[in-house]
Amino acid sequence: MTNPLLNQTDLPRFSQITPEYIEQAIDDLLANARKVVDECLNANLLYNWKNLIEPIETAEDFLNKAWSPISHLNAVMNNEELRDAYNACLAKLSDYATGMGQNEKLFHAYKSIVSCETFKTLSKAQQKVIANVLRDFQLSGVALPMKQKKRYKEISQQLSALASNYEENVLDSTNAWTKLISDVNELAGLPETALAQAKQSAEIFQMEHNKKNVGSFHVKPENSGWLITLQFPSYLAVMTYADNRELRREHYTAFVTRASEGDFDNTEIMEKILALRHEEAQLLDFVNYAELSLATKMANSPNDVISFLEDLVQKSLPQARQDLNDLKKFALENYGIENLQAWDVSYLSEKMRQQHYQLSQEDVRSYFPSTKVLSGLFEILNRLYGLQISEILDFDRWHESVQLFEICDRAGQKRGRFYLDLFARTKKRGGAWMDDCIGRRKLDEHNIQYPVAYLVCNFTPPTADTPSLLTHDDVTTLFHEFGHGLHHVLTQIDYSGVSGISGVAWDAVELPSQFMENWCWEKDALALISSHYQTGEALPNSIFEKMLAAKNFQAGMTMVRQLEFSLFDFHIHLDFDPQRGGRIYEILNNIRQRISVLPIPEFNRFAHSFSHIFAGGYAAGYYSYKWAEVLSSDAFSLFEEKGIFDAETGRAFLTNILEQGGSDDAMTLFKNFRGREPSSDALLRHNGIQVNDRNN
Repeated sequence: MTNPLLNQTDLPRFSQITPEYIEQAIDDLLANARKVVDECLNANLLYNWKNLIEPIETAEDFLNKAWSPISHLNAVMNNEELRDAYNACLAKLSDYATGMGQNEKLFHAYKSIVSCETFKTLSKAQQKVIANVLRDFQLSGVALPMKQKKRYKEISQQLSALASNYEENVLDSTNAWTKLISDVNELAGLPETALAQAKQSAEIFQMEHNKKNVGSFHVKPENSGWLITLQFPSYLAVMTYADNRELRREHYTAFVTRASEGDFDNTEIMEKILALRHEEAQLLDFVNYAELSLATKMANSPNDVISFLEDLVQKSLPQARQDLNDLKKFALENYGIENLQAWDVSYLSEKMRQQHYQLSQEDVRSYFPSTKVLSGLFEILNRLYGLQISEILDFDRWHESVQLFEICDRAGQKRGRFYLDLFARTKKRGGAWMDDCIGRRKLDEHNIQYPVAYLVCNFTPPTADTPSLLTHDDVTTLFHEFGHGLHHVLTQIDYSGVSGISGVAWDAVELPSQFMENWCWEKDALALISSHYQTGEALPNSIFEKMLAAKNFQAGMTMVRQLEFSLFDFHIHLDFDPQRGGRIYEILNNIRQRISVLPIPEFNRFAHSFSHIFAGGYAAGYYSYKWAEVLSSDAFSLFEEKGIFDAETGRAFLTNILEQGGSDDAMTLFKNFRGREPSSDALLRHNGIQVNDRNN
């Protein structure tokens, strides 16, 4: 069979991508990209967009369209053979990226384009591509002496491998822990939907066990019990609803110690990552990795980030302390619990929510079947931006539950497509994310390569008797990832370096995603995305009013928890000391002692599974969630003024933000939409944070 990664079609052929094809394809595409660069550099004395940038962009686009489905499959359908093939390519890709970034002849070729008169004839987007590339040359060590270039290359390869190992340990340790329960009374308090899911998980587990031991097993096992796991829907159900305090303690302990011992221990990996990042930063003449990280972000300096976070801490901490005091009082008066523990917080918070607001998350879930949420979301996007979204049924998918959709604009013009993979399963990375499958770019005068996105969540899957029912938190997660997807798919920029999510400052990339979450709290929008899965009844106004009243329940604790993560991430990169090592938990504990209000046991090793910063793109950048939330809250405040479905405001957001990708400075794009610089007032208001005069 022809290698499906080399014989590319408009969408990846996932069913044909097997491990034996991967390394060969990446080798061939890397060789081709290097050949194209050499031919461009050797054939021209006067470089321009057409004879240098465009051919390199084309060659690297072929490489990206092969690597994207490989990387995606490694995240959503992980197995040992695929993992080996994936890891075998990481060093090769890192070597290519470093080699291109340190190619002095290529660097000077790009610089020569800037100094030519023809540079002025290029579009703003093309000029931004070149500016970004020249910046990235500097950040790849193009100006370093040969010895330091070699060391930079070694560091890049090691960091790539370590990040992959870190994520594998998190996935493997998550999958390694299960608890089979034979007496359903041990799960007292869990709602029927969670029990049905645990029962189905136990049946699947038993059948897979029998297949391994017998070779084939097709009879549904009887009395298989109930299986709880560290997959997030299972974990959340136990921590929120299980009356059995000892079970909650056991489950919590397993979750917060993932990847911290035995075969899946990330301790040494974390230390190596921090040390290598610091060394990389100093090679490039930055004091620390935090400074290096900000070279591609909106924030100007580490002091700007720290001041921003500390200001939010000061404004949020009084309310967070009051939130905890209220919970402690509730726990003592209603459950006789004097010594509140971490594994009690979610459980008692849900009980307190039910008592204060007569609102059960399980009752709310009944009104959010995933199919209704999705159709309502599409209607919201139609009203906001005039989008028409239709499902494509005949396509090559990586799992039977995956869906594919096409987006067209109000004129009927195709904008792009997106895959939707909603449900949790083993061998799939936890969490929710959006990633690009294919980027938009202009192929020639008459043809456009349309963008394609992956949207991935880990919601509770349907059972034989019940559809997938989403919590309201799940709904906001779906809207969040959809915001990212729209940013990628709706772009009208024709150059892949700055189209879609490419080239967007990391602390601005969360603007479209957090922006979309706001519609999950609007009555007129909720009417579109909700109906009872059995009766079809609309979400009652009484429940909506309770949801609204409870919206900012424990908002202070939630805000401070996120600020704790952000400060921890930034300080371990800002304050790294080569003589003393990462001091990961020393720094974390110092921050917790100062600002945390929640009880955190000493055995909690959450950093060992903090993939955002050790295996994702958020190193010294986790603050971006709050930074961008200022932008998104302020952007939505204009819809609050004009109307949440105001077409004119929707068009303004579409044309100034979603369609622009990374083609201009993020602050410029925001001001083009809002007419001014952002204010944090809307962020605090939306989060229910009451700011006293003494905190101003």
